[in-house]
Amino acid sequence: MDETEFWELIDTTREAADGDPEEQADLLLDRLCALDPELVLDFARHFEARYNRAYTWDLWAAAWVLLDGASDDAFDFFRCWLIGQGREVYEGALHDPDALADLAADFDEEIDGDGEELGYAADEAYEQLTGTVAPELGIAPAPAEPEGTPVDFEDEGALAERYPRLWARFRE
Repeated sequence: MDETEFWELIDTTREAADGDPEEQADLLLDRLCALDPELVLDFARHFEARYNRAYTWDLWAAAWVLLDGASDDAFDFFRCWLIGQGREVYEGALHDPDALADLAADFDEEIDGDGEELGYAADEAYEQLTGTVAPELGIAPAPAEPEGTPVDFEDEGALAERYPRLWARFRE
């Protein structure tokens, strides 16, 4: 599975789920279960690499503003959700986290921002297809700490200055 096929799976399942991350995860699981187990592992590698790449202080601070706080687990689930939004939103947010104010135009606080189940879809599909736990993916592990300069999440003035569009949309 190449990168284009990976993003097509993400996009088609999101569109079919009308943006609901839990429904998207269910649809993704169904689509992955229709593939060869090696393709499921390819999908898992693409997902995990993007998940690890999104482990940055800048993005965590943006999630903090967007979600009105984000614990370690909440940020993990946020990164899964972000991948589930598709390539344009994902890459845009990594390039400029404050752009999430515009990229997540239809953000619904009730359902968005938490894509925990998306993060498990490939593992579940592989297990359903083979009856065994997915092997190690053979990609670089996640860094121990987020990339970049640490951010003081409690300094609302600094967050408002650093993420003016997000702050204006989600915190004022």
